[in-house]
Amino acid sequence: MFLERARLLRDPIAKGVGLPAGEGRPVFLIPGYLAGDVSLVVLARALRRAGYRTKSAGIRLNIGCANEMLAPLEVRLERHVARYGRKALVIGQSRGGAFARLLAARRPDLVDGLITLGTPLLDPLAVHVLVLLNVGLVGTLGTLGLPGLLSINCTRDNACCESVRRQYESPLPANFPFASFYSRSDGIVDWRACLDPDARHVEVDSSHCGMAWNADVLRAIGFELARARVAPASASSIIAA
Repeated sequence: MFLERARLLRDPIAKGVGLPAGEGRPVFLIPGYLAGDVSLVVLARALRRAGYRTKSAGIRLNIGCANEMLAPLEVRLERHVARYGRKALVIGQSRGGAFARLLAARRPDLVDGLITLGTPLLDPLAVHVLVLLNVGLVGTLGTLGLPGLLSINCTRDNACCESVRRQYESPLPANFPFASFYSRSDGIVDWRACLDPDARHVEVDSSHCGMAWNADVLRAIGFELARARVAPASASSIIAA
């Protein structure tokens, strides 16, 4: 991912060159598991230079209980939309993409489109075994009372996140613009778990953590931004290379 970032910083796309004009469109960015807003700074800067109004999720480290994290995210998105008077495009990386889809299902009045980057939409636990071990460790610490962490109960079907899980499985509005980016060389997430049938599938050549730092991915994001609407097409796939 550091090689991807180094290449991106030498590419004009990092300065917004080649992205479609944002014309003040609001964008809300949500980082992935074990990451914070800083992980999406390069992407946010490129979008701002192209004329988009970006807003971070206000997350230092995405390791909290989804049930507790969702309400503050919703409030932050609501304020961003109210400030500019237009619904926002929501971009989420990895676990952040799951929150993005939750927001789209829960508040379609706030979300104009959705892009997920390496998000295991069909199975949140379809990840590398080392990540599962990390989730277990974080969950154990949260269960023991360490504040700000998810707990073991968060991974159980009948526990604290049940209402969030139901919302997550809710259908999105018809013809809702939704693009799910995936990479067969992801290394962390099983790419097949990214193939949500409600999404347009966009294949990219990228590492998991470097997906927001990859010049080709940014170009593919630009292509999605340029589409007036992203029609759901479970069989469609675009390879960014």
